[in-house]
Amino acid sequence: MSNKPAAIVLRDIIELSEMREVESLQKEIWGVEDREIFPALALRPLIEVGAILIGAFDQDQMVGFVFGFPGLEKGRPIVHSDMLAVKLAYRSSGLGYRLKLAQRERALAKNVETITWTFDPLQSVNAYFNFKKLGVVADRYLINFYGETSSFLHRAGTDRLWVTWLLNSERVNKQISHGSANDVAWSERRRTAALVEVGYKLEPVIGKSGTAEPRVIIEIPADLNRIVEERVRLATRWRETTREAFTEAMDNGYVVEDFCLADRNGQKVGVYLLELRDK
Repeated sequence: MSNKPAAIVLRDIIELSEMREVESLQKEIWGVEDREIFPALALRPLIEVGAILIGAFDQDQMVGFVFGFPGLEKGRPIVHSDMLAVKLAYRSSGLGYRLKLAQRERALAKNVETITWTFDPLQSVNAYFNFKKLGVVADRYLINFYGETSSFLHRAGTDRLWVTWLLNSERVNKQISHGSANDVAWSERRRTAALVEVGYKLEPVIGKSGTAEPRVIIEIPADLNRIVEERVRLATRWRETTREAFTEAMDNGYVVEDFCLADRNGQKVGVYLLELRDK
């Protein structure tokens, strides 16, 4: 087996036997119980009515997949991307990005120009991937979206940002054609009002609220997973503080437009950029 990107083949999954492999990967990658996996017998009919299920194969082994099903949002057709999974040994090789681009290609072939999905806003790696590499935007914050689950990934709760990927927008085409732009240095954002900042001891520091400035930022720790492992109460404070900041900002008309990683006070922090839009 080889985890080199060029050796991985992407193709549509249509056989029930491979849908069973998708079941197995869900359990392996997310550590969920049987009752919480998306079953093959549900995948099968969804594919018949327009769902997109793409597998990544290293020779005869499935090492990742992406799955999305058709839906409507504000009366317009969308694909909702419910799952993206890559085996641990194959991460950091661009495979997740390849899977998302393949999903985009399939959606456009179906004349669908919008893909949506959710992710944990306290996960900086996912935030960077979604905003910086793919060019999504977000204007919805969902509290406790999945409730309590058996997955080790959900120890800090299941709050989610709902993101929108406008597949043919100028923003997305630019990101895909030219790659992610360089992160803006922290010094260039120091005058932007911060709703939440990362403190010296990694604690959340509440900043301005109720502001009407055109841009605001929300900071998060660069590695929340380490905080969850070592300081559970602090992780809970981060969830509660950022939940309040995001929901209040979005209620006041802000949309999450970007995310970057920055160095400040000798530590790496994640920085969300929110811009004020007309309601």
